[in-house]
Parts: sequence; C-alpha cells; structure tokens
Amino acid sequence: MSSPGYSLLLVAVIAAVTALIRFLPFLVFRKNTPKVVLYLGEVLPYAIMGMLVVYCLKNVSFVSGSYGIPEALSVLLVILLHKWKHNTLLSIAAGTACYMALVQLVF
Repeated sequence: MSSPGYSLLLVAVIAAVTALIRFLPFLVFRKNTPKVVLYLGEVLPYAIMGMLVVYCLKNVSFVSGSYGIPEALSVLLVILLHKWKHNTLLSIAAGTACYMALVQLVF
C-alpha cells in the first residue's frame, strides 16, 4: 500500500479536498456574503496564528536544556522580519530555518 502511485493519489485527493473546502464559501455565497462569514474571515487568521504560537512554544523549558534560547531567537527573528518586510511566508520560513539551524548546529 505504500507504492509511489498510492502516495501520489493520496496527496492528490488531499489537495483536491483542501481546495474544495477553501473555495466552497466563494461558490455558495457568490452575491450576498453573510456578515458572520466576513467577520470570521477577518478574525480567524489571527486566532489561528496565535494558537500555532502557543502550540509551538508550549513545551519550551526555560530552566533546562537550551533554556529556550533557540525558540526566543527564532520568534524574535520572525517578529523583526515581519515588521520589516510584511511578508508572512518569508517570516515563517526564516524563523523555521533559524530554529532548525540553531538546534542542529549550535545547541
């Protein structure tokens, strides 16, 4: 069951379902989008990012190991890059690369 064809089909189905879920509100609400949907479209991205930050930092120990230094430096880099360039993808990619480099090469 782990042949390349099966894996490719699995990824294709997951991508199609994800795209369908994302485009479905635009297809359903072509003319009159309810105010609650517009409100959720404004607030949910910030709420999801906040939840991701909490999830990523929930097991950081400031009293042992690397004392949370890689995490703190990576979060600082993400904040500074986002304030400077206003590019979410760049900020997240650079923060992830910084964290991985620090964990693998320094700490």
